[in-house]
Amino acid sequence: MALSGAVVHRLFTALRLGISKGDIESSLTAHDLQGLSPLDQLKGLLNRFNIKGIKGGAVAWRRFDRRQLPALICFDGQWWLASNDGDDILLQSDEGQADRVVSSGDLSDVSVLWLKRMSTGQKTETDAPTARKLILSALFQDKAWLGNVMVATVIVNVLAIATSLFALQVYDRVVPTLAYSTLTTLVVCMMGIVLLDWLLKRTRAKVLDSLAADVDMRLSKQVFHHLLHLRLDNQPNSLGTLNAQVNGLESVRQFFTSGIVFGLIDLPFAIMFIGFISMIGGVVGWVYALLFPIAILLGLVTQFRLKSLIKKQIMRSNERQGLLIDVIRGSESIRANNAGWRFSNEWEQITQSLASYQLRQKTISQLSTATTGSLSTIAYVAAVVVGVFQVEAGNLTMGGMIACSILGGRVINPIAQGVQYLVQWQSVSQSLDMVDQLLSLELERKPDQHLLVGEQQIDAVSIDSVRFAYTDSPVKHLDIESLSFNAGDRVLLVGPIGCGKSTLLKVLAGLYRPGEGRVMLGSLDLWEIDPQFVTSHVSYLPQNVHLFKGTLKSNLALSGTVSDTEMMDVVKALGVDKIAQGNPKGMELEVSEGGEGLSGGQRQLVALSRTITAKPTIWLLDEPTASLDGDSEKRVWEVLEKYIKPTDILVVSTHRPMLAAHIANRVLVMQQGKVVRDGTPAAVLPALMGSKTSTSTSTRSAAATSSASASSATASSTATSTRSKRGFNAI
Repeated sequence: MALSGAVVHRLFTALRLGISKGDIESSLTAHDLQGLSPLDQLKGLLNRFNIKGIKGGAVAWRRFDRRQLPALICFDGQWWLASNDGDDILLQSDEGQADRVVSSGDLSDVSVLWLKRMSTGQKTETDAPTARKLILSALFQDKAWLGNVMVATVIVNVLAIATSLFALQVYDRVVPTLAYSTLTTLVVCMMGIVLLDWLLKRTRAKVLDSLAADVDMRLSKQVFHHLLHLRLDNQPNSLGTLNAQVNGLESVRQFFTSGIVFGLIDLPFAIMFIGFISMIGGVVGWVYALLFPIAILLGLVTQFRLKSLIKKQIMRSNERQGLLIDVIRGSESIRANNAGWRFSNEWEQITQSLASYQLRQKTISQLSTATTGSLSTIAYVAAVVVGVFQVEAGNLTMGGMIACSILGGRVINPIAQGVQYLVQWQSVSQSLDMVDQLLSLELERKPDQHLLVGEQQIDAVSIDSVRFAYTDSPVKHLDIESLSFNAGDRVLLVGPIGCGKSTLLKVLAGLYRPGEGRVMLGSLDLWEIDPQFVTSHVSYLPQNVHLFKGTLKSNLALSGTVSDTEMMDVVKALGVDKIAQGNPKGMELEVSEGGEGLSGGQRQLVALSRTITAKPTIWLLDEPTASLDGDSEKRVWEVLEKYIKPTDILVVSTHRPMLAAHIANRVLVMQQGKVVRDGTPAAVLPALMGSKTSTSTSTRSAAATSSASASSATASSTATSTRSKRGFNAI
C-alpha cells in the first residue's frame, strides 16, 4: 500500500524535519518512487531531500518497542501516524479525518515503519558530573595551595622587573662614570634576586606538580568507578570509543601537569609589564599595547579553525582503535577466511584520513607559531625605532630603551606561549568532552538513590510486564507479562537462537534494566536493592566466558572471598584440577587476557567453578555446557545437583534440554522474546522434540523444492524482496 503524503508529513514534523506537505506529496508521485515498498519510499524521500543522520526500518508491532514512537503503521487498510496516548495508541491520518484511539492488542499483526534521528552523543543530565566539574572540585578541595602559588607568582613577576632596572642603572649611571662600587652592589643584589627567584619557582613547581598528581589520582579513580557501575545495556557499542573516552584523561593530565599552568598564571602579568614599559619609555609602551590584542586574536582564530578538525581526527582515531581491537580479537577468523585484505584496506583508509587531518592541524599550528614569532620580532623592532625617536627627543635614555627591550620580552613570550596553549586547549577540550560522554552514561543505580536491603532468604523471583529493547533498537527483545520462579524451581530455558533466553537471564541478574515493568527479588524491586545484596544472592554465568590476565588460581578465586579448601573441592569435582596438573606451574598457570591459552571448555569450567563457590540462592546459567564434551557435561550436571541447595532457584538456558531434563522440574519455551509454553519436562520436552523433528523434515523438503524452482526466479524479484524486508541506517 502506497504511503500518504499527509501522514509522512506528520511523521517528518514530529522528527523536526522541515519539509513541506506539498513537496512530500509531489515526491511520492515521482516516477522513481512509484512501485517501491513503503520503506524504500521513505528512504527515497530522505535521499531526495538530502536528509542525513536518520535511521529506520520495518518491524511487526508485536516486536516493536513503543518508546520509539511516533511511527507509521498500516491499520484498517491505510497508513496512520501512531503515538503514545497513555496505555493506548493514538492514530492520526489525513487532515480532516478523525483521530482514533486503539489498544496495543488491536495492532498485534500490523506493520510498523519507524524513523529516528541518530544520536550525536550522549546527553548530559543537569545533575550529571562533568570532567570539568570534577577537576575544579579536586583542585579547590584544599584552597591553601592557591594562595601560596599566587603569592609566589606575584613575587616572581615583580622580581623580573629587577633585570630591566639593573640594565637601566648600568647603562645610565655605571657606564658613563665607571662607578664600579655601584656595579658591585647591583650585581650582589641581582644574585640575591636570582636566588630568591629560583627558590620561588622551584617551590611553586613542587606545589603544582603535587596538586596535579593528586587531582589525576582522584579523577582517574572516580571515572574508573563510574565505568565499573555503568548500565551494561547502555555501554557504547564500540570498544575503541569507550577506550578513548577513558584515555581522554591522559591528555588532560599532561596538559595540566605541563608548563601551561605557569604560562596561564604569568599571562595576566604581561599587562603589568606593559605598564612598566610605559612608565620608563612613555609611548614605547603603546607598541606592545597594540600588538597584545592582535596576538590574543591570533590564538582565538587558530583555536576556532582547529575545533572541527581535531574533533574529526579524534573520531577517526577512535575508529582505528576499535578496528585494531577487532583485528586482534578476531585474528584467527581473519586468517581462516582470507579476509586480511579487507581489514588492511580499512586500516589504510582510516590512517590516510588521520594523516590528512594531522597535516592540516600541523599546518595551522605552524602558521600560528610562525606568525606569533614574527609579531615578536615586529614588536621588538618597532619598540627600538620608537625608542630612538624618544632618545632624540630627550624623553628616554639609552639605559631606558634597553630596559624597555628587556621588559618587552616578558610581554611577548607569555603571549606567544598563550597562543600555543590556546591551540593545545582545543585537543584537551575534545578529550574532556569525551570523558563527559562517559560520565553522562546512566549508572546501574542513581547516585542519590536510597537503596534497600532485602530479606536474608530469597524464596521467589518474579517478572511483571517486562519489556526490554537495546538502545536505539525498535525491536522488543523481551516481552513478558508475568513470570515467577519459586524456591526449589529447576527451570530449563529452551528456544531457537535469538529468542531472548540470554536477555531474560541478564534481566533477572540485574545486568540489563528493562524499559518497562518490574523484576522482583523476593518482595522488593531488584533495581531498588543494593547491588551488593543482589550479587550475594544471585550468580550469573554468561554464555561467552571471559577470563582475566593473571593465574588460574586468581581467576578461580576472582572475588577473593573463597577459601582454598572450598575452591579445590569444586575444582576437583569439575575436573579443573587436570588443567593445573598438565602444566609445571600448577595453579599458578599464567592466563592471558580473555583466557587465551585455555580452550573454550576449560574457560567454561573455570567460570562455572566461580559460580559454584559463590554459593548463590539464585543460579542463572547461560549455556553452561555448550563447549563441553559428553563426559564433562555429565559431570557438570552431577556437580550442580550436589551443590545446589533444595531451596535454591536454578534457571538454565540450553540447546540440549534432554541431557539436563533429569534435574529439571519445569521447562520454559521462548520465541521472539515471549514465553510461549511453561510446563513440566514430561509434558513439554517430548512435544518440543517432536516439533523439532517435524521442522527438520519440512525444512529439508522445502530446501529440495526451493532448489528445483530456483532457476525460474529472476534477479529483480530477489532484489525487490530483499530490499523490502530490511531496514536502513544512517541515511
